[in-house]
Amino acid sequence: MKYRNASEILPDKLLQEIQKYTSGEAIYIPQVTEKQKWGECSGARRYYKERNEQICEKYRAGVPMEELALTFNLSLESIRKIIYHK
Repeated sequence: MKYRNASEILPDKLLQEIQKYTSGEAIYIPQVTEKQKWGECSGARRYYKERNEQICEKYRAGVPMEELALTFNLSLESIRKIIYHK
């Protein structure tokens, strides 16, 4: 991380406002990034999407909902929501 003098970067009014809260200390200003949706970093979002697609495919192939609930260790109501959501 490269340190830069705030007086070289920030407008005077902003610098004075920051100095009210901290003066002579090093502060970290994080980068502006877009907030990621739930599960995108960990891969959970992709995992559940693929699992739900498998459930729908098996249901279309004729596997009963009760069997899908046992196979995927989900409640019958959860299986219904997944199937009828698509």
